[in-house]
Amino acid sequence: MAREIIINSAPYETRVALLEQRRLLEIFIERTRDKGVAGNIYKGRVTRVLPGMQAAFVDIGLEKAAFLHSSDLYAELGDEFIAEEATAPAEAPEAGGDAPETASKPPARRVPIEERLKKGQEILVQVAKQPIGTKGARVTGVISLPGRHLVFTPSSQHIGVSRRIEDEAERARLKEIVASERPPDGGFIIRTACEGLAKREIQGDIRFLLKLWNRIVRKAEQGGAPTLLHYDMDLVLRTVRDLFTAETHRLVVDNARDHQRILEFVDTVMPRLTPRIELYEEPEPIFDRFGIETQIAKALERKVWLKSGGYIVIDHTEALTVIDVNTGRYVGKKSQEETVLKTNLEAVKTIVEQLRLRNIGGLIVVDLIDMEDRAHQREVFDALSDAVKKDKARSKLLRISELGLIEMTRKRTRESLLQLLSAPCATCDGKGHVKATATVAYEVLRRIQREAALNPTLSQITVQVHPTVAQFLHEKEDRTLHLLEAKLDKKIVVKASADVHEGKYEITGVEAAA
Repeated sequence: MAREIIINSAPYETRVALLEQRRLLEIFIERTRDKGVAGNIYKGRVTRVLPGMQAAFVDIGLEKAAFLHSSDLYAELGDEFIAEEATAPAEAPEAGGDAPETASKPPARRVPIEERLKKGQEILVQVAKQPIGTKGARVTGVISLPGRHLVFTPSSQHIGVSRRIEDEAERARLKEIVASERPPDGGFIIRTACEGLAKREIQGDIRFLLKLWNRIVRKAEQGGAPTLLHYDMDLVLRTVRDLFTAETHRLVVDNARDHQRILEFVDTVMPRLTPRIELYEEPEPIFDRFGIETQIAKALERKVWLKSGGYIVIDHTEALTVIDVNTGRYVGKKSQEETVLKTNLEAVKTIVEQLRLRNIGGLIVVDLIDMEDRAHQREVFDALSDAVKKDKARSKLLRISELGLIEMTRKRTRESLLQLLSAPCATCDGKGHVKATATVAYEVLRRIQREAALNPTLSQITVQVHPTVAQFLHEKEDRTLHLLEAKLDKKIVVKASADVHEGKYEITGVEAAA
């Protein structure tokens, strides 16, 4: 299938869309004023140890202290300790998402956290999960550094291989190459991108990762805590590192500077893919050209229609996400059981696609249409299990209950699309959602560019927005407005109007004098 990566890069926000046959599979968004910290490595200071929770809080220099659970502490092999398998700290594109083969763990006693950490102690940690909502970041003591082909795990001696590399001879070849280059201290996870590579390419990745780790160690020895020791790549380069593979038909970016950065990076690590990189220079915004804006808007709706005429409804609470399956307009051709089976089969595939697109994590309950036939229940559950295997985020499923419910969990590593692009509705006391102020503001900036492209004779573009949006644009993105004026050679006027809904805006243009 034709897989494409489309990158919309602006001074205020970077958006990456992963498409398959022009259908949006995943969307990643990074805003300049609140860049993600997942994958960053810090020298932190323990501020509190909680024996009852077997956890600790660590000051890493962020607004809120990070949370460290005892299961995320590195443990040495031996009679007193239990071995820990190191994995990449966050899902793609923050990290590779390649699950390594499971290492056997010796039976041993886990040392209580209060015997290993003390208040004021300095400790090396890596952010495994972004701060989400009111929660601070979650960190781990199991450091992992993802490269293009490998992940280096300084606190492990193990060499793991991605499960997606199925050929046993190739797995053995790769392990032998890595084992011959592995330092005495440290292990590696061989990523899917490593399959079929020549020995020299693998050796180059090993040298790069070891050099990077040595720099981190030296910086840790020289500075106090809290200190940022290593900042992971920005979204653009993480995307190239983790998603741009031989299966990608092309990568298109609309920013000349980022285009050059991508070319330089790819020329270093995978030069054979360089011809697939394109710079988009058309006046029409890139996400409009590829039909992505419309698909993002649909990803925020509660109801998702199925091709058969049935539909699913997605509702969120603080504790879980509930997904309801309905036959809708679909009445079938043979019997009610056949209608129910077909709707449920179509629904479970769509549900997994929506979980991935919307980045929904945590506890999820799926309310299927009731099925009497046990064979039909097994068929639907197997279809859901197969669909989940294509998702990089780890999930766990429970069998269909007597009430026709499926309980599942999906690993949560960052904010969902709904959390990122919307805010609680003040009018209904938080029971619903409206677009967040930043989301509306950035839509306005994109709309201004679109109007300018469609109407090149305009001398001025005036936009009326809600006062909160106007304030955001003037205070947070004033420089962006000036740069946009210079780029478009048009005067931009932002007017605040209490009559305009918070999520809406009105744009008018003034023709240049003849």
